Amino acid sequence: MCGIVAYVGHRDAYPLIIKGLKRLEYRGYDSAGVALNTGDGLQVYKKKGKVSDLEASLTDENLKSNVGIGHTRWATHGEPSDRNSHPHYSHSGNLAIIHNGIIENYGAIKLNLQNKGYEFRSDTDSEVFVNFIEDIQKETYSSIEEAIRLAMQEVVGAYAIVVMSKEHPDQLIAARKGSPLVIGVGEQEYFFASDATPIIEYTNNVIYLDDFQIAVVRNGELTVKNIENIIQSPYIQHIEMELEAIEKGGYEHFMLKEIFEQPRSVKDCLRGRVNADEGHLVLGGLREYLDDIAKSQRIVIVACGTSWHAGLVAEYIFEELARIPVEVEYASEFRYRNPIIQEGDVVIAISQSGETMDTLAALELAKSKGAIILGICNVVGASIPRISHAGAYTHAGPEIGVASTKAFTAQVSVLTQMAIAVARRKGSLHEDTFRRFLFELERIPEKIEKVLKNAEKVEQISALFSNARNFIYLGRGLNFPVALEGALKLKEISYIHAEGYPAAEMKHGPIALIDEDMPVVFIATKDQSYEKIVSNIQEVKARKGKVIAVVTEGDKLIPTMADHVIEIPITHEILTPLLSVIPLQLLSYYIAVMRGCNVDQPRNLAKSVTVE
Repeated sequence: MCGIVAYVGHRDAYPLIIKGLKRLEYRGYDSAGVALNTGDGLQVYKKKGKVSDLEASLTDENLKSNVGIGHTRWATHGEPSDRNSHPHYSHSGNLAIIHNGIIENYGAIKLNLQNKGYEFRSDTDSEVFVNFIEDIQKETYSSIEEAIRLAMQEVVGAYAIVVMSKEHPDQLIAARKGSPLVIGVGEQEYFFASDATPIIEYTNNVIYLDDFQIAVVRNGELTVKNIENIIQSPYIQHIEMELEAIEKGGYEHFMLKEIFEQPRSVKDCLRGRVNADEGHLVLGGLREYLDDIAKSQRIVIVACGTSWHAGLVAEYIFEELARIPVEVEYASEFRYRNPIIQEGDVVIAISQSGETMDTLAALELAKSKGAIILGICNVVGASIPRISHAGAYTHAGPEIGVASTKAFTAQVSVLTQMAIAVARRKGSLHEDTFRRFLFELERIPEKIEKVLKNAEKVEQISALFSNARNFIYLGRGLNFPVALEGALKLKEISYIHAEGYPAAEMKHGPIALIDEDMPVVFIATKDQSYEKIVSNIQEVKARKGKVIAVVTEGDKLIPTMADHVIEIPITHEILTPLLSVIPLQLLSYYIAVMRGCNVDQPRNLAKSVTVE
């Protein structure tokens, strides 16, 4: 949830850390801070608010240092405030820590430390962690590195930490369990961060630290050990990420940029996998497991948020094409209800970041019961693909906006390809239908581009409803998950209460809310439920509701009933969600902008949920 940046090397650390924190601010933005080993010793500077607020407050300070740590916070323990901001000093002031995650047993540790005379300046579990490390160091007469290793054996929860010391000004020590931490490897310099975005300006060579590993940089040398104190040989990976991918590129917000990147991101998702002319569909990461999936008796999809909605779309497609029963589970609930998982079940985890804590925990549980684990992820080297048996990357590129947009369409694209490939392997898909799907898939990027040309019309519609207090989104079949996703986007970034329902369920309660002040968004494309959804629109209009309809291009009937219509191109019914979601993303974006909301960093939300 929080963002970590640290540096040790020959460069000036402070400007590098500040720039890195700004790139990680989508992970947390309640407060920010830095710690530097300057000529004045170990100095901590922190402030509630944005990274820019911290930067503005430090104009008169001595910030010269070649080693430093920085943090941008999403509050868990303790409200956003200067004193709860990171970094945190230890009791003596000899150590400073930055921490992403939650220490679940911090209360017991804190009480024990208080009984020993430790005083705490904040309400955070992170300050407890650094004091626990210091106490172990005192009690065992050990090094900081050894004290961290011993502390890791006692603390319960998830964490990525970086610790610096007044007594060892050229040293940084990092460790992780459950929260992401990547190390950038340069020429006699090292970068630590929650993800690669602050690093790629300086190096493309990275190490993804594994759980229970400790990384120590001392005298310009990096050593990685496991919790048993055994030296490891970390794999240095070359990442392909361009600096331009994490810049706004002339757009007012990252979210708008990412909406408009979807023709490219979906094309990248198809590239090298789909060739309609030759009748090829190749998912290299799943090749060894296609037979197992085709023979499976059940598929379980685990995910959270937008990824869960992508899973719901996949449920329809897998069951329709491959005729395999599918269950879609909230990852946050899955592990706590003693789920029935049998050997040979296929469990698909969907996560943009690949670090979602609930999804990781669900996978570990399913894996322990003998399930085949498949990961659908965007971030190369993330935890989910590393613990999965197989999977596929979405290749959507970095997504900086907190509200996922291109991640959704990329996930649906990959899941659709998986379902088609499994159905073909199983023999439930006729060859002519298979080739038609490939042809239609290849045309999706250009059709998304066509939808985006309606952005100005969507903006005009948005202006009419920017002051609404509630929205209802309705869809049937494959477009029901799209209704859920549209409602979620509006809630996330405009703070308008919105709910998504299957259109037929409207009469079972939500219709009581319909009046002249209630905007109702229908995903009303031409499919097997078309006549039913026309009836639903008439029911809303009979109660004076305001209807915004997403319709198939050329529809003559619904435009005579709806107050506002947004067209999308004709495509195969199963691929409709890839198009129908685009106007809903634009609608939420423009409404949020008109309401003066922080689109890229909506209140209380963080991009990657790495704590429970």
